[in-house]
Amino acid sequence: MQKSGLIERMTRQRRIILEEMQTPGRHLTADDVYERVKQKIPNISLGTVYRNLEILHQAGLIKKLTMGGCQKKYDGGMHRHYHVRCIKCDKVQDVSAEAFQDLNKAALHGVDSFEIIDHELEFIGICDKCRVKE
Repeated sequence: MQKSGLIERMTRQRRIILEEMQTPGRHLTADDVYERVKQKIPNISLGTVYRNLEILHQAGLIKKLTMGGCQKKYDGGMHRHYHVRCIKCDKVQDVSAEAFQDLNKAALHGVDSFEIIDHELEFIGICDKCRVKE
């Protein structure tokens, strides 16, 4: 299971971390992953989880989400999609990218000398649970 030559071998720890990340719609912090993986590998350290999350991210097997205002999260969904984040509780959900097919092209309108190779898009709002609390 090698991608981009960055993972020389899929260790048991990496495999279990990757399995935790591959549940659709799951956006976990390193601490969340650590708590889940610790149930299967009791002696794993938080540092090991951080290192392996970074290795899996660099290999293109998971995404690292650096969203405004919240702790870094990781996403195992590698399909093209965006995210919506609640500004009250930091809940994150996937948003389909289908409605934004020509976003790269639209972004270049009036811009010279750029070739867009990728983009990230975050929507912010208030989730239903937090709206009810208000």
